[in-house]
Amino acid sequence: MSQQGSAGNVIAAIASFFFAGLGQLVQGRILAAIIFCLTTYASYGIATFTFGIFLIVAVPLHIWCIIDAARFKAD
Repeated sequence: MSQQGSAGNVIAAIASFFFAGLGQLVQGRILAAIIFCLTTYASYGIATFTFGIFLIVAVPLHIWCIIDAARFKAD
């Protein structure tokens, strides 16, 4: 997964679509995976108890997670 747009990044983006942070984990970025997972699912959890108001934060976080996995460039 050395170049942006490589097959590995596409797989990581698809993985992040289904489970936030999984794409970063596939890429070996453990800290980013933990942060994306915790913040995204905490936001979804809070949205559950606030009748969906907090989805304004949760959905963009999940989309950011997917885009981050797709655009990652290894050094």
